[in-house]
Amino acid sequence: MDALACLIAEREIERAILDYAAWNDSGAWEKVAALYSADGRMSRPTAPDDFIVGREAILAAFLARPPRTTRHICANIRITLDGSDHARADSQILLFTGPDQAPLVGTYADRLVHTADGWRFAERRGSLDFPKP
Repeated sequence: MDALACLIAEREIERAILDYAAWNDSGAWEKVAALYSADGRMSRPTAPDDFIVGREAILAAFLARPPRTTRHICANIRITLDGSDHARADSQILLFTGPDQAPLVGTYADRLVHTADGWRFAERRGSLDFPKP
């Protein structure tokens, strides 16, 4: 990949990470699930080893959540391209869930694939950086 193609890919991946947070906060579950490849898998930061596999299962998991107000702040997004169709990304997340609860700090370790629909998460593994004792 030439330098311009690398910059474009990195920006598209960064946008996917930011869209994920924004759509998660707005409850746009179909849009969140569409950011995954058909066989993509995810784990939530509170359960990093419990993967939900497949876009449809991911959508069902989000739809099953009780309504809540959240704000995800993404920072320190670092992307490594592994060729033109594969990438890895790491980012830190600050999650606010309400005025009476302490925010959570976590990390996402992502593997992405480039598809006909753009960059999609093949795996999104969340973890808490400061888990509750």
